[in-house]
Amino acid sequence: MGRRTVALLLAAVCATGALTSCSAGPARQAPPSPAASVGPSLESSPAPTLGRAPSRTFPVETRKLKLSRGKDRPLPTTVWYPAAGDGPFPVIVFSHGLTARPGDYADILARWARAGFVVAAPAYPHTSAGVSDFDVIDLLNQPADASYVLTRVLALGGKAGDPLRGRLDPDHVAAAGHSGGGITTLGMLTGARDDRLTAAVVLAGRQVLPAAFTGPPIPVLFVHGRQDRTVRYADGLAAFEAVPWPKALLTLPDAGHVVTSGAQFDLVSDATTDFWRWSLYGDAGAGRRLEQRDNLDSDL
Repeated sequence: MGRRTVALLLAAVCATGALTSCSAGPARQAPPSPAASVGPSLESSPAPTLGRAPSRTFPVETRKLKLSRGKDRPLPTTVWYPAAGDGPFPVIVFSHGLTARPGDYADILARWARAGFVVAAPAYPHTSAGVSDFDVIDLLNQPADASYVLTRVLALGGKAGDPLRGRLDPDHVAAAGHSGGGITTLGMLTGARDDRLTAAVVLAGRQVLPAAFTGPPIPVLFVHGRQDRTVRYADGLAAFEAVPWPKALLTLPDAGHVVTSGAQFDLVSDATTDFWRWSLYGDAGAGRRLEQRDNLDSDL
């Protein structure tokens, strides 16, 4: 597939003006519909667990890391992490959408950190807001960027004097992303597979290039608005159906492209937090809550 073909394909599914996140608003529940419940029950964990998931919420600290993958790929990264508690805490690398910044997703990323997760979100060099040389094709390089950020953040767990020393769990790591960041996340599961990943969340994303899902099977949660005009619901559904592993799709009947803020914020943040608690901590109760949600098609 030529460069021009890829450019047209990416541009068609990722209109640059629609991918930024908005401020959080009150929750609006989706109209109920029967949940499809197929496959094994969520009552059991898909991976060895850390024991009991945290029963408390944590105060959250943020920090900035000046990371760069080589001289020409700066990856300034914001980290949200529990300010208290010994951990170890699972680690999530989060990828923003086109023309967005990590801070645009602060509300949901802080929600994850309060629940006991360390979240690292890089600003990508050619697709984030305000870059002088925006290039949608650079999405193809972002899976490797995200893996690099994950490596650097995990290394802090062994760095003397670092606030995260001894508080990171390298055996329970995950990737998540919105829109173009969802494309990045799927790239980490296919051609640029990162075998360290043990779970993933794709928010309003899709597969762009045909590539097989490879490596160890992991659970993947998709969240997509049925009214999405930027990344069509049908394209998100196709990506969901292509995953050969345990998976679930949470459909938001009234939502558009931005599913991380606004009226659906509480619904999405609660569902994704339950998914993380189940997949990364082995919290059976969180699995049951997720399975009982309306509009969830689950084969987890």
